[in-house]
Amino acid sequence: MAAAASSLLAAASASTSRAAISTRRPRAAPAAASTPSSSRSSCPPLRASSARSRRGRFFIAAAAPTMQPPAVSRVSAVVDVDLGDRSYPIYIGPGLLDEPDLLQRHVIGKRVLVVTNTTVAPLYLEKVTWALTHDNPNVSVESVILPDGEKYKDMDTLMKVFDKAVESRLDRRCTFVALGGGVIGDMCGFAAAAFLRGVNFIQIPTTLMSQVDSSVGGKTGINHPLGKNLIGAFYQPQCVLIDTETLNTLPDRELASGIGEVVKYGLIRDAPFFEWQEKNMAALLAREPSALTYAIKRSCENKAEVVAQDEKESGLRATLNLGHTFGHAIETGLGYGEWLHGEAVAAGTVMAADMSYRLGWIDEPLKRRIFDILEQAKLPVAPPKGMTVEKFKKIMAVDKKVADGLLRLILLKGPLGGCVFTGDYDRKALDETLRAFCDN
Repeated sequence: MAAAASSLLAAASASTSRAAISTRRPRAAPAAASTPSSSRSSCPPLRASSARSRRGRFFIAAAAPTMQPPAVSRVSAVVDVDLGDRSYPIYIGPGLLDEPDLLQRHVIGKRVLVVTNTTVAPLYLEKVTWALTHDNPNVSVESVILPDGEKYKDMDTLMKVFDKAVESRLDRRCTFVALGGGVIGDMCGFAAAAFLRGVNFIQIPTTLMSQVDSSVGGKTGINHPLGKNLIGAFYQPQCVLIDTETLNTLPDRELASGIGEVVKYGLIRDAPFFEWQEKNMAALLAREPSALTYAIKRSCENKAEVVAQDEKESGLRATLNLGHTFGHAIETGLGYGEWLHGEAVAAGTVMAADMSYRLGWIDEPLKRRIFDILEQAKLPVAPPKGMTVEKFKKIMAVDKKVADGLLRLILLKGPLGGCVFTGDYDRKALDETLRAFCDN
C-alpha cells in the first residue's frame, strides 16, 4: 500500500502533461515578498493561459447607495480547478466583494440563499447582497444566519438552512452562497448537495483557513459526536471568490490557524513554498498583503492540482490530510471548538513528523524545521492536557481514513516535500509517538 501511495505521488510530480490548474492574471499583481519561482520538483509545472473575460430577504433597494463597482478589476489571479465540465475558477484579490460581475456570472436562477453566521453577517452580508443584486433587480436574496463555531457544525444547525430554503420555497434553479469560514462553507455546501438533491452554490471564504483549504475541492459536511466530518458529500461549487480584504477583520488566532494549513502544502509536495514560508513567516503574521496573496494563491494552486487528479480522495488527495488524523482526534477529544482546526492540525503535524522520524523516514533536521516553523507561527506543537493514549486510539479508530479496520496515516518520507499515505508502518512507532506526547 505504501508503494502504491508513493507511486501516486511520484506520478503527480513527474507528469507535466497532467497539470491540473491554470493560473491567470487579469492584470499585473504586486509581487509577494521573496516570492520563489513556481517551478517545483514535487508537482507538475503550472500552465499559463489568458484571462477570461438575522434571517431576511434583501432586494436591490436594501443595498447601501454609496456602493459602486471599481473602474478596473482588482482580481490578482485566477486559479482554475480542472474537473472537466464541473471545472470552476478561484478568484483571488483585494476588494472583490465590490465587483458584482464576479458573483453574478455564477448565479443560476433568480433566487439566492446566503448562509452565514453571527460574526460575519454584520461585516459582509450587506455588501454581498449588494454584489448579488447590483443592476440585477430580478434577483432576490434570502439569508440565514447561523451561530458561530465548530460546535454548531451539526445536524440541528444544518436543519436551519433547510428550514429557510423550504420556507422560502426555493427551487432547483436557486443558488446557495456560503459566506464565512470553514464551518459555514462545509455546512452550506452539504446543504446545497442535499437540498432538492443538489442546487448550485458559491463559496465566499472569509478566513485564511477556508481560503487556502476548505473552500476548494468540494468537501462538505458536518461533524458527528464520535468523529469530525463523518457525515458529508463531495460537491463542487460554481466558483470560489476570495476577497483578501476580509482578512483585515480576522482575529490573530484565526490567522495563525490558517497558516497551519499553508505550512502543510510545503511539507507534502512543495519544498520551495516551505522555504519561502520560513523566510516570510513574519510578513504573513503581520498581514503583509503581497505575502498573504502569494500564500493563498500558491496554496490554492497546490490543492487544485491534487483535486483535479483525485477528486474523491482515493489516494493522492488523502495526502492533504497531513497531521489531520491526530488533529481531528484532538478536536473530538477536547470538544469541538475548544481548539481551532489549524491549531489541532499543527500539533498533529508535529506528531506525524515525530512518528516519521521514529520510522527512519525523515531526518532530525527536518523534524526540527517543522517544529520551528509552527512555533514561529504561534501554533501549538503538542496536544493539550487530557489527551491520553487511549483517547487518541479510540477516536482515531473511527477516522475516515480507516479501511478494513486498518488505520492509514499520512506520514513524511524522504526529503522535504515527500510524503506517503499508508497503513504499512511499524505500530510501535505510533505507540511511541503517542506515549511521548500524551499524559499517559
